[in-house]
Amino acid sequence: MANTPLDEPKKGPLDGVTVLDFSRVLAGPYCTMVLADLGARVIKVEKIGTGDDTREFGPFVENESAYFSCFNRNKESIVLDIKSPRDRELLERLLDESDVLVENFRPGVMERLGYGPERLAQTHPHLIYSSISGFGHTGPFSELPGYDMVVQAMGGVMSLTGWPDGEPARVGTSFGDLSAALFAAVGIISSLYSRTKDAQGTRVDIGMLDCQAAMMETALARYDIEGVVPNRTGDCHPSLAPFESFKAEDGKLVIAAGNDTLFLLMADAIGASRLAFDPRFITNDLRCQNRPALVEEMERILTTRPVQHWVDLLNEEGVPCSPINTIDKLLDHPQLKARNMIVQVQGSAGKPFRTAGNPIKMTGRVDLGSDTPLVAPGLGQHRQAILDELMARHGSYCLPSTPGQADKARSAKAGSTSSGQRQGAQSDQAARARQDSRKASGSAATRIKGGQSASDKQGQESARDLGKRVGKP
Repeated sequence: MANTPLDEPKKGPLDGVTVLDFSRVLAGPYCTMVLADLGARVIKVEKIGTGDDTREFGPFVENESAYFSCFNRNKESIVLDIKSPRDRELLERLLDESDVLVENFRPGVMERLGYGPERLAQTHPHLIYSSISGFGHTGPFSELPGYDMVVQAMGGVMSLTGWPDGEPARVGTSFGDLSAALFAAVGIISSLYSRTKDAQGTRVDIGMLDCQAAMMETALARYDIEGVVPNRTGDCHPSLAPFESFKAEDGKLVIAAGNDTLFLLMADAIGASRLAFDPRFITNDLRCQNRPALVEEMERILTTRPVQHWVDLLNEEGVPCSPINTIDKLLDHPQLKARNMIVQVQGSAGKPFRTAGNPIKMTGRVDLGSDTPLVAPGLGQHRQAILDELMARHGSYCLPSTPGQADKARSAKAGSTSSGQRQGAQSDQAARARQDSRKASGSAATRIKGGQSASDKQGQESARDLGKRVGKP
């Protein structure tokens, strides 16, 4: 049966939302990548000459950074000179058209540029303004620089990572950046929903340290209740047993029997029913207290057969388990491939490579394709297209390519014909109508005039602040 229009997948749920992305490195770009994966249009604003710092991060594919491409896929890039009055005019029009602004500079940088949240709340009250920084924009640490590893250390997660007799360790990925990115995306999407009710934008202030505290699971509560400082526990769960890795004949596997029923099933699956009736292991609390003895009893059996043998038996009984895969096993993992989680990405002219796709699967919505590479933009690649879209209809930034076009542009600018004047008036009327429509629908609001010259001057004096970084992966 042929597909009908109703059967065709819809675009992403954020289709029609425009995000102006001032961020760089990881936390901000990962946040806006999530928004782009969900259908938003993301316009990445980059600094002149070098662009995002990660354009120089390896590994490289045909002289283009794979690191940059991973987190900036499906975005547009524009380079702006904030000292230039014309570029500031272009930025104002981008702000008119945008729904969300994302930045991850240190607190105060955007204010000195003339684009701080207080000023934009007056001139662009529809705008959702999201800031990601090490410590947020309030509090005694707010002006300090924040890097992923700094907040991992300060937030306590390093003290919980590693083996009891080892040194504190960094989490294997940029846990501080990525958690902040995801909380920022939640805040932005929540604000977009709120704006449908009152047409007002919101300030979303994300501190990486706050996110680390929020990700501590029960560690804070355990200390407050028991008065004992939680320590590293290796790969076992402090409140559940067996819930860790075990040696088998040819490697290690993880078994996560998180309740009494699963423990009974696990004991049967490995041929050790007696463990379920051992007084030391009858309850989860007793199993936690007697964890070393439980591990010894289980490994005495598990080391007699290879990992896959036990995984197959445990899966048959519904006991959560897994081999400990290395990264090379993921690219061809049948479950990830079935879920369209391995996609291709490439730079603006580079060779495709594989990386992770979008884990948010939504019924009736387009997912990222695994066959067609997702393209990350070259530096400033979309500047001319954006100029044509936002500026040319107002007679600004007209760049005629032929003498005939130049003559026509001069004629139009001089207003030599009434037809040109009528077209200009119609264009202005259309622009006003679009702004009124955005205000009525809650996707924008009318700009409030005033205070422009001071902020323009301030921004021109402080453009060098664009080079200041808040963090790295």
